[in-house]
Amino acid sequence: MVDKNSIKRGGTVRQRRLPNLAVLRAFEATVRYGSVSKAAKSLNVTDGAVSRAVREFEQTLGFALFQRTSRMVHPTPQAQELASEIGRGLDNLQSAIDRACRHHQNRPLVISCEPTFLIRWLIPRLAGLQQAVGKERDLQLVSAGGAVAFSREGIDLAIRRNDFPIADDVVTRPFLKERVGPVCRREHAATGRELRGTLLHTETRPHAWRDWCTHSGIEIRPGNELRFEHFYLSLQAAVAGAGIGIGPLALVADDIVNGALVAPYGFAPDGTDYVLMTQADGQDDAIFSTVLDWLIAMGEETERAVLASEGKA
Repeated sequence: MVDKNSIKRGGTVRQRRLPNLAVLRAFEATVRYGSVSKAAKSLNVTDGAVSRAVREFEQTLGFALFQRTSRMVHPTPQAQELASEIGRGLDNLQSAIDRACRHHQNRPLVISCEPTFLIRWLIPRLAGLQQAVGKERDLQLVSAGGAVAFSREGIDLAIRRNDFPIADDVVTRPFLKERVGPVCRREHAATGRELRGTLLHTETRPHAWRDWCTHSGIEIRPGNELRFEHFYLSLQAAVAGAGIGIGPLALVADDIVNGALVAPYGFAPDGTDYVLMTQADGQDDAIFSTVLDWLIAMGEETERAVLASEGKA
């Protein structure tokens, strides 16, 4: 019987010579820092422990990996190449462990979502999402926008609008088209070719009004203008009757359905989509598909509800 720690190549059996993980970590850190003391400090062990581990590795390999002086160690070219490969291997091992932990059933499902979308669309539908993923799986919602560092930030899934460059190693699937239009209290509504009143702007989309006017052909005749840092602030101002906001359908859907806002000119696509994202090499296909299916269904329901309330369905 061939030992399970052996590998067979070309009809012969070669015994693996893999040092333990502590030895590999000590060697890689010593090369990376160029100092036994710095390596020991980074690993939270003694200088002697690192020195012994490095010498053990050299004995295992049968050749020296460092040129030693009284105060420094200088890795050989071969040691530098080997340390680089070991470093990548340690990173891959850590990623695999992180993925295993992320996929453990008892770990919360961490979803990162753009703040306004989270506040005005996802949270009001949170009970449905919890039911979709299962009551035994806790949810953790994180408010953030833009690119996502999935592994570093411990994020499983992210909801974004795809208006920024997305890395090649990120899986994205659209679930709702972005449609934008003016929204206001009914008493401020007008349907002519000119839009008059106090305009509400948001710093997160400074060109939203300009882009909508270009697409719609409607001319703006603003009285005053108010500017807000985030969409959820400008939309809340519209609900309060402070003026006319420019709002995405998804973010004002509930206010239109309950009559707090109207959209006198309807909504026009802006060419972007809301997407569900995850890291390609850490993807849990089952949970990704479950959440995506739920998002698509809720997106379709949102559009139908708005159209019905506006008398267009």
